[in-house]
Amino acid sequence: MADQHSGALRAELLDKLPGIEERLRAVEIRGGIATVILAPPGGSGGEDEQAIRLGVEEALMALEGVTRVRVIVESERKPAPQKSRPVQASGKPPARLIIAVASGKGGVGKSTVAANLAGACVKQGLRTGLVDADVFGPSAPRLFGLTDAPGLRKTDSGIEPLRAHGVKLVSTGFLVGDREPVVWRGPMVTGAIRQFLTEVDWDGGDGPLDVLLIDMPPGTGDAQLAIAQGIPISGAVIVSTPQTVALDDARKAMALFERTEIPVLGMIENMSFFLCPHCGEGSEIFGRGGARAEAELMGIPFLGEIPLHPSLREASDAGRLVALEDGPLARAFAGAAVAMLRTAETANRPAPEIVFED
Repeated sequence: MADQHSGALRAELLDKLPGIEERLRAVEIRGGIATVILAPPGGSGGEDEQAIRLGVEEALMALEGVTRVRVIVESERKPAPQKSRPVQASGKPPARLIIAVASGKGGVGKSTVAANLAGACVKQGLRTGLVDADVFGPSAPRLFGLTDAPGLRKTDSGIEPLRAHGVKLVSTGFLVGDREPVVWRGPMVTGAIRQFLTEVDWDGGDGPLDVLLIDMPPGTGDAQLAIAQGIPISGAVIVSTPQTVALDDARKAMALFERTEIPVLGMIENMSFFLCPHCGEGSEIFGRGGARAEAELMGIPFLGEIPLHPSLREASDAGRLVALEDGPLARAFAGAAVAMLRTAETANRPAPEIVFED
């Protein structure tokens, strides 16, 4: 019965107001209340909306069974305004090489490796930056000795990174206290990461970065996809311990980059063996060589071994980068960084074109 009444209302409107046909979206009657939905007016602006509303009401109130008329005009949908991106307005990436350091799981020392790879790049004379994208467990403030930093500042040029040991860096750890949890939902996390990737003034008057390292959050969810799809990454380095349980998750991290068409530059084996500070002998407490074997199996470069040594823990807790010092750990990070950069330079190089001469 309601449908029949609705059909009668539509016919009455088209008869009494012929020009309304193009704007009439729907007509319905329930309990004596007639509802009419109209499309937004055209771009000419010549229509008298008030006159149309009165015409609809007069036409329908004259019908039996109609006690009230509601006229709803749909709002015109406009595209959302685009937020300005001060740093990448020109479309230029923030660094010549952008390298993601990932692990697939926590607890393998990925952040320590990323920080010291940055230090090793600085030691080679490269302008280096680091994005601590591990939103829920930011380590950069501690590793770089910036736990008392005042926080991040934003200017007309973008977010100002902090600087320590020659590395420019940003981290959510500079936005919250060291004992304050980050209680953010997914969109807030991905939004913060996108800001770190696109709105930081890495140049700062010093010139563009040579290398930007991204300390990836563990896992393969929204945050990782936001990074992989939000910035032109040159390649990814996978950090793992030799253990099979860590290698299982490292494979998932590699699969993420493969699906987003980001080349995997190679693997680094952290805690490869325990290097005794007294006798200098190595003890393979986690089963040395697992990452090397996995890299060979996957057909990707093995970038190096980082031994487990008390000085690495001491330096990290004190906010120093052991890669900037001397000794076997500094040499290990230097070797891994050189291998990483060499692979990154060639990862996206186009294949040579073969020309056949007549």
